[in-house]
Amino acid sequence: MKMKKVFVIVLALILAVGCIACFTACNKEPAEEETFAGFAPIAKSNIKMGLITLHDSHSTYDKNFIDAAEAACQNMGVQLVVKSNIEESDACYNTAVELVEDGCNIIFADSFGHEPYILKAAKEYPNVRFAHATGTTAHTELVPNFYNAFANIYEGRYLAGVAAGMKLAELVEEGKAAKIGYVGAYTYAEVVSGYTSFFLGVKSIVPQVTMEVTFTGSWYDETAEREAANKLIKNGCVLISQHADSMGAPSACEEAKIPNVTYNLSTKAQCPNTYLIGSRINWAPYFTHLISCTINGVTAVGFDWVGGFAEGSVEITELNTTVAAEGTAAKLEEVKAKLVSGEIKVFDTNNFTVNGSKLTSYNADVDSDANFTKDTQAIINGYFAESLYRSAPYFDLTIDGITLLDTKF
Repeated sequence: MKMKKVFVIVLALILAVGCIACFTACNKEPAEEETFAGFAPIAKSNIKMGLITLHDSHSTYDKNFIDAAEAACQNMGVQLVVKSNIEESDACYNTAVELVEDGCNIIFADSFGHEPYILKAAKEYPNVRFAHATGTTAHTELVPNFYNAFANIYEGRYLAGVAAGMKLAELVEEGKAAKIGYVGAYTYAEVVSGYTSFFLGVKSIVPQVTMEVTFTGSWYDETAEREAANKLIKNGCVLISQHADSMGAPSACEEAKIPNVTYNLSTKAQCPNTYLIGSRINWAPYFTHLISCTINGVTAVGFDWVGGFAEGSVEITELNTTVAAEGTAAKLEEVKAKLVSGEIKVFDTNNFTVNGSKLTSYNADVDSDANFTKDTQAIINGYFAESLYRSAPYFDLTIDGITLLDTKF
């Protein structure tokens, strides 16, 4: 029995090596009854990928996944089946089963709340690869055909923040306040990491900047997002960004003539006078990775996969030069190069404080147990090491200069 445990642990570690750009912390033994014989190669003509999305293409978040899946599948010459408007409930599990029965060899779900249902399906169908965005459990569950993936989007948000900082500096010179706003969906680490990195990008240009954050309690609610943006504008915010998925905030900014930084896509066509720039995760590299592993019978897909600028997984959307401050494009190239080289660390502890103090140590909740135990030291060599121990973000600090007007969990 002990030898079987050792075999399973060794197998799990081999699988983890397949991670392209991440370090995986695996500290939970798989159940003794788990076995895995590996995957045989599958001809691309027999490969079908199933994509489960929380909303449809009207949501910028879901559209981003759909577009990437279509591009990757077309490029790799495999079939794609998209199932949209699938709730974070048993509906997700049922949809996954339907996709398996339809012949899908790869199934990917795009929303945080889909994870337990995709994991359940993975345990029942060990010969199908199941992957999930923004998930947190693959590195502790160690189910051989279940994977989490994300990207270093905090670097993209930081870079977009630099463009916003240059615009804010221009507005400050005109007599405006150095105050910006942010519309978030939920007070989750993914959102906290995103708005903090955006703020730090702005702060690198305008050190005195402050930011207010308000949450809608929904990933996609156009009315709530519009109202949230209007509240921030009324509070005196002169530039607004977002981690929410509708046109609510950008439309409010266009009407109020307030510069806006988007997520997932450019709104230049709809908001030509206020759209500045945006950031997005390009999921095509990961989908390509999954498909390639399936074609070649690669077992080591990676429990956690993280891509960055170098892999083409993190991108900034087009810069609207009619709104941007002079010199922004050149500054972005300079900062991007330093992010890629590692010269700039987004969460460098020299660049922010918490309750007036510099961080020298902080335990983050990486393993996401039921008690949300702070289990992993996240400060390494003077910076918060985001997405190092798992792919999904775990930065959950409120740093000085950022005010939360409310919270939504």
